[in-house]
Amino acid sequence: MIKDEVNKDITRIKRITPKWLFIILPVAIIIFSIISTGIGAVFIHPLDVLAVLVGTGTEMDTILVEKYRIPRIVLALLVGAGLSVSGTILQGIIRNPLASPDVIGITKGAGLAAVVVIILFPNSPTFVLPLAAFSGALIIALILYLLVYKQGMQPTTLALGGVALGALCNAGIQYFMIKFPLEINAALIWLTGSLWSSRWEQIYGVFPWIIILLPLSMILATKLDILNFGDDVAIGLGLGVVRVRLLLLFIAVALAAACVAAIGSIGFVGLIAPHVARKLVGAKHKLLIPMSAMTGSLLVVVADSIGRGLIPPKEIPVGIVVAVIGAPYFLYLLRKESKNL
Repeated sequence: MIKDEVNKDITRIKRITPKWLFIILPVAIIIFSIISTGIGAVFIHPLDVLAVLVGTGTEMDTILVEKYRIPRIVLALLVGAGLSVSGTILQGIIRNPLASPDVIGITKGAGLAAVVVIILFPNSPTFVLPLAAFSGALIIALILYLLVYKQGMQPTTLALGGVALGALCNAGIQYFMIKFPLEINAALIWLTGSLWSSRWEQIYGVFPWIIILLPLSMILATKLDILNFGDDVAIGLGLGVVRVRLLLLFIAVALAAACVAAIGSIGFVGLIAPHVARKLVGAKHKLLIPMSAMTGSLLVVVADSIGRGLIPPKEIPVGIVVAVIGAPYFLYLLRKESKNL
């Protein structure tokens, strides 16, 4: 009986999804990616970008596009998708529309670890910084898990514990900024989140996580739907709530950690993209997860294009552009949620 009721509820909240959304959005991503590839200190016309892609571009355009611009676009697409899916999963398991990797402390943990490496070990090899950021995010996730495990991984406990750990990491970052004011400039660039000087090596570090964890999140999408009906209903359907929530939490943390390790502490993508996707396709995660991934990719590419094209040859880090968009949207959501209480 419970299962029948849940199936009826899932059918009720499911929206009729126009198939053209899953056609138009990838096309929009391709178009904006081509346009974005030409934006920068040296502008390249989109037709010239296409010429490079088919092998008929000039030597100068080919060098700029293949060596500098394409890695940047590919990394923006991967990071946007990873952060968005991470936010979608966190909002599902915590059952809070305001949850995201940066809100519950994951990106703050990565940021603190990165600041420690940048300031205290400035001459360390290049691979140490992303490794430290990844480790910092995982350590915060492990501490969060240990804090909430005895309470059965309850959504409220997860959210509050993540916020507290994020505040603690932020205090650590502020301490280093005060203690080492002369050395903090490099750390500040990383903390804002930037795609400047993107390289294929960064893509190789993110791509395996995206290609493995995104399909895995799709496999677990139905279980995430069931979790949204509450623990009692999920247990009644035979779902191992703690085990499933822990697995989903690991996927969300790993995706966010890999993305933050690649480009820095970029916020609000994991908050905005899931909400936009939810308005487009509804709450069912089989549709919500891929739509969030595409929405996040498009958001980061567009934000990076704005950052590069606003005052060339200077660049505004993509994290700042997304924050300008995301902060007002976060306040709007906060006000909306407070009215629903």
